[in-house]
Amino acid sequence: MRKTFALAVAAIALAGCGVLPGQQGGGGEERQTRAAAEGQATPASTAPQEQASSAPPQQTEVIASREAKVGGGDTYGKARVDVTGLKRQGRTLSLTWTVTALDGDVNLHNGLGSGPLDFTVSSVSLIDPVNAKRYRVARNGTDQGAACVCSGTQGQFLKPGEASTLYAVFAAPPADVTKINIEMPMFGVITDVPIS
Repeated sequence: MRKTFALAVAAIALAGCGVLPGQQGGGGEERQTRAAAEGQATPASTAPQEQASSAPPQQTEVIASREAKVGGGDTYGKARVDVTGLKRQGRTLSLTWTVTALDGDVNLHNGLGSGPLDFTVSSVSLIDPVNAKRYRVARNGTDQGAACVCSGTQGQFLKPGEASTLYAVFAAPPADVTKINIEMPMFGVITDVPIS
């Protein structure tokens, strides 16, 4: 009798946590909805970083472009950013782009992250000019150490002619927003990029 009671209690606890098949998780969906309502980027899933960081399918057609002089000190180079995809997928928006070094060396190593030891593109953001709202790169969790759902840039120092393809995932803006501005550290703002 005691063993049956203990199993029943365990089954109820597991069902509440979403561990049993066919059950929803306990609260993850609600947190994502609240974060999206507050304008914060939310991840498509809370899968481990290896799964959450898989890049969206690459496109080759350039939909927006910008050239900039990048670097610091006495090492400046010229680079071009080609946006190759800005695709709405349900409640998320996937951005893909390529950076090509045109002249001199281009350091992507930590130039697109949010700090000196952030070797990702986590500081790239989308700006909705219609609703005056900024969208930041999604994270694969809500805790302090949650990784961005985006490319890493560690060790990327481009020589002239070399290119790097990068991506980031964001919460999608409202369906009536068909164009958005992309703000990239090092490169500035690319305006009126069409969402597909």
